[in-house]
Amino acid sequence: MDSSLKAKFERLGRVKGADPVLSGLPATIAIKLAGDLSETDAILAMRALVRRRASLLHAKRAVEAAMHGGAGVVEASTVEDRGRVVADLLACGFAVEFVGARPIDVRALRERLELTQEQFALRFGLELDAIRNWEHGRREPDQAAKSYLTVIDRDPEGVQQALRAPAL
Repeated sequence: MDSSLKAKFERLGRVKGADPVLSGLPATIAIKLAGDLSETDAILAMRALVRRRASLLHAKRAVEAAMHGGAGVVEASTVEDRGRVVADLLACGFAVEFVGARPIDVRALRERLELTQEQFALRFGLELDAIRNWEHGRREPDQAAKSYLTVIDRDPEGVQQALRAPAL
């Protein structure tokens, strides 16, 4: 880089509000307009997402999608506090929804349904070893399994009905 250009950038200093969050958990964030398009601040919204370690390109695409009347979705690898993210983006004119399955206690779900591990595995088409590993903390369900377990948690009868073989 040309030394005079580098000096110009150094004089500008750090971009305000772009200091990354130091610790937190990953989250998938969906944003949409909270009100009128004229009340949005796209740049600050992108900065809020980038601070949570979303890539600038993905933050830009999510904000653009939201501004065009849809919902933009972006992965942020370091969300320190969900409430803070909601507040930051609402101040920029965007409503926030966290997407994806929440952590689920497989044992508590299974016991609430009054099923043994074997019955739970058979009823919902899961591997018995996977259930045992999840319950004993040896493994964590992957994203698809978390989503499926969330659906089971919310509507076990509906899942069971959907899995029934059709009568011939």
